[in-house]
Parts: sequence; C-alpha cells; structure tokens
Amino acid sequence: MRHAFTTNCGGVFKSWAVTRGPSLDPHDKRLAVKVEDHPLDYDDFEGTIPEGQYGGSTVQIWDRYWRPEGNEPPEKVLAKGELKFFLDGERLRGSFVLVCG
Repeated sequence: MRHAFTTNCGGVFKSWAVTRGPSLDPHDKRLAVKVEDHPLDYDDFEGTIPEGQYGGSTVQIWDRYWRPEGNEPPEKVLAKGELKFFLDGERLRGSFVLVCG
C-alpha cells in the first residue's frame, strides 16, 4: 500500500506520495515526494492500478477532511514552501506540516 496527500489547487489535485505512511508522533518525519498532478475527476477513485503502470498499487481513500492553518488558499501557502494543516478525518486527526523544497 502507498500513502498520498492530495489537495485541490488551481483546478487540479496536487499530490505527494508519503513514504512509510503517516505518523501521529510529532517527532517522526516522513518523506513526501511530489508526484504528477491529477485531474479532479480522480476524486472518488478507488481500485487497483496494475503493477508496471504509473502508480501501480491499490488505491484506497482513507480520509477526506482537512483544513489549512490560516486563511490563505493552499496554492499560495505551497508557493511559500510549507503547508500547515489539520486532519479531521475518520482515521487521522492532528496537525501536520508539508515542507516543499
């Protein structure tokens, strides 16, 4: 299984593959690798992408509910290099930071 964080920015989903999955321990660091943007039509996709194809794995939606800290839109905050957000989903709850290099 692979984990990803995806957000709607400027009419596409910006996505990051999160190695080793998320952690609720604030001392843990996880590498999030920027991957290609996805069309908004992918919002509800769950299923299996065959091995050998781009993103080949099982896709399962874990959670949907997050909000950025502050009032700026995600695209503006990401341009500054750091997105602080709060997950308020069924499986994950807590504050997280996505640092973009």
